[in-house]
Amino acid sequence: MKVLCFSSFTFSYLNRARVLYASLRRFHPDWELVALITDEPPPGFVLDVAAEPFDRVVYASELGIPTFRSWLFKHDVVEVCTAVKGPFLLQACNSGADAVIYLDPDTALLGSLSPLEAWLEADDILLTPHLLDPNDDRQAIEDNDVATLRTGIYNLGFVAVRTSGEGARFAQWWNDRLLTHCYDDIPNGLFVDQRWCDHVPALFDKVKVVRDPGYNVASWNLSRRKVSVEKDGRILVNGAPLRFWHFTKLGPVGDAMTRRYAGENFPVYEIWSWYKREVAAATDPAIPSRWWAHGVYQDGGPIEKAHRLLYRGRPDVQAAFPDPYAVGAGSFQAWMAEFAA
Repeated sequence: MKVLCFSSFTFSYLNRARVLYASLRRFHPDWELVALITDEPPPGFVLDVAAEPFDRVVYASELGIPTFRSWLFKHDVVEVCTAVKGPFLLQACNSGADAVIYLDPDTALLGSLSPLEAWLEADDILLTPHLLDPNDDRQAIEDNDVATLRTGIYNLGFVAVRTSGEGARFAQWWNDRLLTHCYDDIPNGLFVDQRWCDHVPALFDKVKVVRDPGYNVASWNLSRRKVSVEKDGRILVNGAPLRFWHFTKLGPVGDAMTRRYAGENFPVYEIWSWYKREVAAATDPAIPSRWWAHGVYQDGGPIEKAHRLLYRGRPDVQAAFPDPYAVGAGSFQAWMAEFAA
């Protein structure tokens, strides 16, 4: 089976993505690895693809999204790095690959994903739920069970599809939804791509919900997953081989949630320690922390969330300012300054 695997990120997440792709290269040297980047490199940094652990780069601006700069402006960084997954997946289904796998840049393989290829021989769409077992502790129920009711049953840090049949039909549907409705707007029932995929088992056939505890291990399911290390070095989760870990919220928040639910499950801390060392080693000092070229107007002024929301909700404003990043007289920025005065 010919597999294409991709991740979506900005240059500020290149360090995490390097760790992911290096782990993919270790376990799956035959897969095509593609970096989907919605960004422009910071001054002084040059991306040398030949020196990276991925095979090629696709920039979001190359996806053919209509009125791209106007569309881009409607999203914050998390929203847009999620939204571009749809059009890339749709195009990848026509790339000659038999299967396409998406992984978040803050994931890393600690075991082979070969079972996915076998599952994709029988099913066309693979999803991993946030939770496999119900929690019984009140804090865990509120942190995890209730949270997934707001953010989605399935974690879209992973999805895999066959490029034909129901997988191709899913790719078209996902593309259409993410181009127009990929926003962090929980009060109105949206959380980027995840709430949409709550529909998938009802809308599509040949969907497999991956219930193996070795996939997509993260702070939100550690309360019900026990990690152990065997004498031969194998890492197990509830007795199953560990396949990949989702290192969400790298930093104080991730540390706090991990401590809360790992408790005395000490191998968890060893895995996190390894990941932090790998990310640090992959960090390029030429890339400023939290860099995102599309987070500012052309003059470097920050774009407020309220500006994006107003632009998103006003088709007349979008028509008047097709390039909302522009500055100076007659620009959206100038109009907003006058509007706010």
